[in-house]
Amino acid sequence: MKNIVIALLLTGLTLTANQTLAAKPGATVNKQTATAQQQQKLNLNKASAEQLEAVPGIGKAKAQAILAHIQQNGPITSQKQLTEVKGIGDKLAAKIGQYVSFD
Repeated sequence: MKNIVIALLLTGLTLTANQTLAAKPGATVNKQTATAQQQQKLNLNKASAEQLEAVPGIGKAKAQAILAHIQQNGPITSQKQLTEVKGIGDKLAAKIGQYVSFD
């Protein structure tokens, strides 16, 4: 239940930010707005298991697999590299990629 609430909050924040930016006439993406959007994403390489579990598509087992992969192989630097984690394919990596950053 806790994970669902956290996931809903993250989704709500993302949707609110997108609607706010889209609602402004003539809104352009510049360095400041891009940075603000980037800050809303969870840093995959610094996240705890609980934070990872809040990302849609990641449960307890996949969160542990991501943390183990990072510990054994170093930081994950791209969505493509995320597919090297056991249990994560291209489709799930694309879904997760919306919510996480790799820096």
